[in-house]
Amino acid sequence: MIILGISAYYHDAAAAIIKDGVIIAAAQEERFTRIKHDESFPVNAIAFCLKEAAIEIDDLDVVVFYDKPFLKFERILETYIAYAPKGFLSFLKAIPIWIKDKLFLKKKIKDELDKLCVYDKRKLKLLFTDHHLSHAASAYYPSSFTDAAVLTIDGVGEWTTTSIYKAEDNTLIALKEMHFPHSVGLLYSAFTYFLGFKVNSGEYKLMGLAPYGNAGNEQTEHYKKIIKEKLCTIYDDGSIFLEQKYFSYGSGFKMISDSKWQQLFGMAKRQPDDSIEQQHSNLALAIQQVTEEIVIKLAIHAKAITGSNNLCLAGGVALNCVANGRLQELNIFDKIYIQPAAGDAGGALGAALAAHHIYFDRPKNATIEYDTMQGSYVGPSFTNEQIIYACKKNKLQYEVQEDEALNKNIAAQLANGKVVGWFKGKMEFGPRALGNRSILADPRNAEMQQKLNLKIKFREGFRPFAPAVLAEQVSTIFKTDQPSPYMLMVTQVKDQNILPADYATFSLAQKLQFAKSNLPAITHADGSARIQTVHKNTNAHFWNLINEFYQRTNCPLLVNTSFNVRGEPIVCTPEEAIDCFLNTGMDILVMENIVLEKEKQTIVMPATKRVFKED
Repeated sequence: MIILGISAYYHDAAAAIIKDGVIIAAAQEERFTRIKHDESFPVNAIAFCLKEAAIEIDDLDVVVFYDKPFLKFERILETYIAYAPKGFLSFLKAIPIWIKDKLFLKKKIKDELDKLCVYDKRKLKLLFTDHHLSHAASAYYPSSFTDAAVLTIDGVGEWTTTSIYKAEDNTLIALKEMHFPHSVGLLYSAFTYFLGFKVNSGEYKLMGLAPYGNAGNEQTEHYKKIIKEKLCTIYDDGSIFLEQKYFSYGSGFKMISDSKWQQLFGMAKRQPDDSIEQQHSNLALAIQQVTEEIVIKLAIHAKAITGSNNLCLAGGVALNCVANGRLQELNIFDKIYIQPAAGDAGGALGAALAAHHIYFDRPKNATIEYDTMQGSYVGPSFTNEQIIYACKKNKLQYEVQEDEALNKNIAAQLANGKVVGWFKGKMEFGPRALGNRSILADPRNAEMQQKLNLKIKFREGFRPFAPAVLAEQVSTIFKTDQPSPYMLMVTQVKDQNILPADYATFSLAQKLQFAKSNLPAITHADGSARIQTVHKNTNAHFWNLINEFYQRTNCPLLVNTSFNVRGEPIVCTPEEAIDCFLNTGMDILVMENIVLEKEKQTIVMPATKRVFKED
């Protein structure tokens, strides 16, 4: 049974292929087109999946799309009618696109697949699954659970914005749904927009800014009161009601009414290039705390109506790792599992899994140790020969080093303050780099956060970095002993420096300069870290490198950030890795067994001449 799952046309298009329930390959289209969050039909991702499975389109049993376009079109039409005559210009722009690409999706899918190869269109079987069912399936079926409460939270699918499923064996039963326009994801995105970040990509920036807010102070509490009294009514079961007079996403091109929000919060909408003031950080903290309150109430209600001690999470809001960390701390559930590609990209995988287990009624694997995601390493990989060809093509000096010598060399270089591009094995599926397309550095270095942000990533200086820690050592450094292989949980660093009495009065720049622990490069403003536990059985090469660094320094972790720069997707190919290496302040590039050092190259393009798109 070979099934291809597809997500497309909204954001983060992707493809995934499974065989008898086993994930063969999965990738986002952005990694091939180099357009961040690319929404276009994932022709390249599909071609990769077919190649990896060594099959052609005629060998597929079924192709599954991750939502139902007619239901989504119904919601859009009903929304425009409800808001009429407001939104007429938005209506005129949206409808032609729907008629051309989205409404008659069966034909569109068949035509797009035709670009890949000749196949029998009469034989092709197409299925469409509910958007939130795709999310739920993406989280539950790869998990080790045989029963679970499944909570999916995002902006909006067809009509649904939040759903609770009861999962048992291979069944998923929807128990409750919250419908558009009331949406936790859209509420968070509205604040993303108001604070000057891009909707559908800048939400993690908002989450990263929140810890610079002053918890419990008068302004932060005032903002929370406004949110809960004017914008959002929160009920005991976690459902919400959004006061639509303050929002514009239902009828226009913008998320909110700028003027009404300015009156509410006493500040103008922040522009992307504006400086970040304390009021911005406090507002970010306020909406983060409100979001956590909603998610916690939803989780408590999900447990009450399902009776399960296990929780699965998916949907874009499941990428809010601070909220996930709060859930874990509260021990509402015995175990929590989060789909690493929790957003729309993961919907492609979920659609395929839903077809396998529900439509074809295939049993769920009940003998899984952690999950069946293979560490999320299910993307393209490259050989030493392909990498050497790319180096020679670019006239670069390189060395070939065997694994043991390479690890000793790179661990020493990292300990000496070098920044290393690490390109090994299969590319990760999902938004996080997990040690195969990563930039690595020493977490003990007090200057490393600013160096990485400004000279390597070309992004805002406040952005935090995640630690990749040996799974066996996680509880020695952090206040948790739970696995977090996908960098989706935030926890506290154990040994923190005492904050000055006047820390709350510090500016953002001063807070950035104050070392919160002896691991300053990975310790955020509130003493937290978004951890990745590295397990030898899923990523031996990365585990071995960190272990070598541990033996040398007595520090069992490294800074791990994605191998890309602002506005660009994570690198996929050796050529893209080389381009990023040459155009940034990166010191060393490792690609499989090939090592390149910046100082040995005769042609290096200055990073200051590169122009990056806003992400």
